[in-house]
Amino acid sequence: MQHDAHAEHTHDHHHAHNHGSHGSHGSHGNVTWRMAAQATLHCLTGCAIGEVLGMIIGTALGWGNMPTMALAIVLAFAFGYALTLRGILKAGVDFRTAFRVALAADTLSIAVMELIDNGVIALWPGAMDAHLTDAMFWWILALALAAAFVITTPVNKWMIGRGKGHAVVHQYHR
Repeated sequence: MQHDAHAEHTHDHHHAHNHGSHGSHGSHGNVTWRMAAQATLHCLTGCAIGEVLGMIIGTALGWGNMPTMALAIVLAFAFGYALTLRGILKAGVDFRTAFRVALAADTLSIAVMELIDNGVIALWPGAMDAHLTDAMFWWILALALAAAFVITTPVNKWMIGRGKGHAVVHQYHR
C-alpha cells in the first residue's frame, strides 16, 4: 500500500508542476483558434519572406531547383526565427535565452509549414519550372502558403494548448 501512496504523490506533484510551469497563462486547455491562427500567421510571415527571397536569389544566380529550394527553406527558418527573436529581445531577454526560446517556439511550426509549402510546389505539375516573372509562380506560391497555413494552424493550437510553441513566447510579451 505504501508503494501506491508514493506513486500517487509523485503523479500529483508532477501534475501540479506541469500546470505551474505555464506562467501567468494557467492552463492552456482553452486555446482559441484565433490564438493558433495568429501564431501561425507570425510563422507564415517569416516563412514567406524567406521563401520568396530564396527563390529570387536562386533564380538570379541561375541555380537549379533543388539548391534554390534549399536556400528558400534555410531562409524561411532564418526569417521565422528572426521575427520571434526580435520580439523576445525587445522584452529585454538576453540573446542566448531568446535564441533558445525562438528555437523551441518555432521549429515544429516552421518545419510543418515548409514541408507542406514545398511539397505543394514540388508536386504541382510545372510549378518547379515556373519563373518569378510567371503568374503561375506567384499563384502556386500563394496556394502553397495558404495550404501550409491551414495545416499548421491545428499544430500550433495543439502546441500552445500544451504550453509549447508560441505559448512560451507569450510569457515575454508583457
